[in-house]
Amino acid sequence: MSTTLLIIVLILGVILLALEIVALPGGVAGVFGAGLIAFGVWMSYGLYGSKVGTIILLCSVALCVLALIILMKAKTWKRFSLNEECDSKVNQLEPAVKIGTRGTTISRLAPTGKALIDGQPVEVHAVNKFIDPDHPIEVVAIEGYRIDVVETSDNRFENQ
Repeated sequence: MSTTLLIIVLILGVILLALEIVALPGGVAGVFGAGLIAFGVWMSYGLYGSKVGTIILLCSVALCVLALIILMKAKTWKRFSLNEECDSKVNQLEPAVKIGTRGTTISRLAPTGKALIDGQPVEVHAVNKFIDPDHPIEVVAIEGYRIDVVETSDNRFENQ
């Protein structure tokens, strides 16, 4: 194994460990990174002796600690974080949406989808079956932000 390949293996191991911390949770990148570092240190002991092997081991540990320190600084995390705010709200219910209110499905309720109730689109949940678009529905329960509906067979309310 050449010196260049040994350096590439060690640097790739440190990069994989850093990616495990920042972007790739799950442990796979961390295990491969630690394995590459261990392999590189082991090969350096075999190729260059104990003095060079120990120096490479200490440099690898120092490089990993340095990478952790750099990644744990607040400025580093600000580059990775989302800076936008989400100000949307879920189902802003008007007083008109009550139990017994009727409407029409906009999308397929499988079992959750959109419906038009009193002229406003809301997210609803079908109670007992899937409901296709443009079918009449009736609100049977409101629990927090969840609106439960059932399909009605009364076609007088389809255009509401």
